[in-house]
Amino acid sequence: MTAKNTLCLWFDKDAQAAANFYASVFPDSRVVAVHKAPADFPSGKVGDVITVEFIVMGLPCVGINGGTAFKQTEAFSFQVCTEDQAETDRFWNAIVGNGGQESVCGWCKDKWGVSWQITPRVLLESFSHPDPAAAKRAFEAMMTMGKIDVAAIEAALKG
Repeated sequence: MTAKNTLCLWFDKDAQAAANFYASVFPDSRVVAVHKAPADFPSGKVGDVITVEFIVMGLPCVGINGGTAFKQTEAFSFQVCTEDQAETDRFWNAIVGNGGQESVCGWCKDKWGVSWQITPRVLLESFSHPDPAAAKRAFEAMMTMGKIDVAAIEAALKG
C-alpha cells in the first residue's frame, strides 16, 4: 500500500476471511494483497497468512494474524454513514447475519469482534440540529435503539 497512515487490525487467525467479507459487503472495498510468513512465528508457521492488506470504503487497512494475545474492543470501531434505511439495513444485516452481534445506538460487532457503527446521515445531522429540543428528541430516540430506525429519528426531529 502507498498510504502513509494505515489502520492495523489484530485477528487471531482469520484476517483474510475478514478482509474478504468486508470487500464483499462495503462499496469501494477490496483485498489488495495477502502476505505469508517467511518463517515460523509465535502463533503460526512458515507459509501461514501473516498479514492482509485491504481497503474498507476507501480506508487502507492491514489485518495481522497475531494470535490470541489481543482482542478487539469497542474502543475502536468503523463508523459507516448510511444514506437511508435500506442501506442501514443492508450493512447491519450483513454484519449481524454473518455471526455478528447486535448492540445499542447503531453499534454492532462482526464475528471477528470488530465493532461497527452503522449510522444514518439523518442521525449524525440531528446532533447539530438548530433546534436544541429537536436534537434532544432525536438523541433520546437513538438511545432506545439497536439498529437505527431512520423514520423514528425523523419523527423525533419533527416532534
